[in-house]
Amino acid sequence: MNDLLVRLGIESWKPALAMLLLPPVPMLLLILLGAWMLRRRALGWLPLAAGVLALWAVCTPAGSHWLVARLTQPPAALGADEVRALRDAPGTAIVVLGAGIYPEAPEYGAAVLKPLSAQRLRYGVWLARRTGLPLAFSGGRGHHARSGPSEAEVAAATLAEDHGMVLRWAETRSRDTHENAVHSVALLHEAGITRIVLVTNGFHMRRALAAFERAAARQGVPMQLVAAPTGTRPERPLEGGDLLPDPEAYRLSWIAMHEWLGRLAGA
Repeated sequence: MNDLLVRLGIESWKPALAMLLLPPVPMLLLILLGAWMLRRRALGWLPLAAGVLALWAVCTPAGSHWLVARLTQPPAALGADEVRALRDAPGTAIVVLGAGIYPEAPEYGAAVLKPLSAQRLRYGVWLARRTGLPLAFSGGRGHHARSGPSEAEVAAATLAEDHGMVLRWAETRSRDTHENAVHSVALLHEAGITRIVLVTNGFHMRRALAAFERAAARQGVPMQLVAAPTGTRPERPLEGGDLLPDPEAYRLSWIAMHEWLGRLAGA
């Protein structure tokens, strides 16, 4: 699907299409359908109840954790032994994928990374300091983004100011995960890199790995990939409060469904 949108020259439509397929729109449509059917037949309560229950479920921690686990299948975080095995590995680089910026932060007088981008960069820095591996950041300007610095440029400034480190490679052209992979593989292959330690959130990792595998195959580049997810959550017993609505739970449900649709579309 992603390739089709690119061929048609309408890849910029992806954010709008996603909004129509992601919560709460499908649930609200079910509710409206049920209300319309109730005027004509008793079975209208079925879609009405399904819409209400689905909307409630995606707003609860229990529902969001289930969706993240089932739809995104996040891999396990790197263990201490796996991190040690990466130390000074030849031909290896850490690649952090961007997740957006705030173009204007009045308190700083400059653009800043959004929370997910900052979380990924922080873990990339943590890995770089423990392994001695060079660090790359991939992120340009998203679809429909206003003019201004790229995500990678903001990350480079954050890295220098907050961590006293220099970003080895800044990939500034990509607008989405597919382009993260295409441009990063080409950039790092030219630099002699043959293995990428890929840093992104656990819920995004499967889609990111698939994109990098496709990019390497299409470019005929031998590139080994090591998944280094961040933000993964350990399993725990269900609690009563997990069945009550929570704003963070709704956000996670939205992300899980977004990632699932992205993988289906090859984006």
